[in-house]
Amino acid sequence: MSPLKIKKGATSHSAYNLRPTFSDVVERHTLAVLVENEPGVLARVIGLFSGRGYNIDSLTVAEVDHTGHLSRITIVTSGTPQVIEQIKAQLGRIVSVHDVHDLTVEGASVERELAMFKVVGQGDKRVEALRLADIFRANVVDSTLESFVFEITGAPDKIDAFADLMRPLGLTDVARTGVAALSRGE
Repeated sequence: MSPLKIKKGATSHSAYNLRPTFSDVVERHTLAVLVENEPGVLARVIGLFSGRGYNIDSLTVAEVDHTGHLSRITIVTSGTPQVIEQIKAQLGRIVSVHDVHDLTVEGASVERELAMFKVVGQGDKRVEALRLADIFRANVVDSTLESFVFEITGAPDKIDAFADLMRPLGLTDVARTGVAALSRGE
């Protein structure tokens, strides 16, 4: 008898699962981690990432319950689905962690980023920079005769678009904060 010539994953009528159960696709996930608000907790959470070679794209921390001494760490990271599941499981094992939520998977969430841009220019470039800032609803937080410092909040795509338009007008410096995300109240 000749061996069967079946391509891997070619048919759904096989008695064997020939499709791989893993994915090589790298996905971006936003994790919300509710933790005790005490010294060393942030270091333990970050140590988990650095010790295993995981990358953090964005990180924000804020106290959410003063009386209950709870803080929320919002982490944006990338990895295959298996790596993301491993990160969530390992975060859940840390004693000071109360809850781990994957906002990317659990449903709709609202993401915002804060950035500050320094734009140096004179004449028409200053006028154009102010006009664009108004369109993007950016606030002027500092102004000199040679430069403006704009503050803008919004989705990362909006921040990138603003930066692209400001570069020809004299963008010299950018400071971006981490992504803040909240699940929508439905």
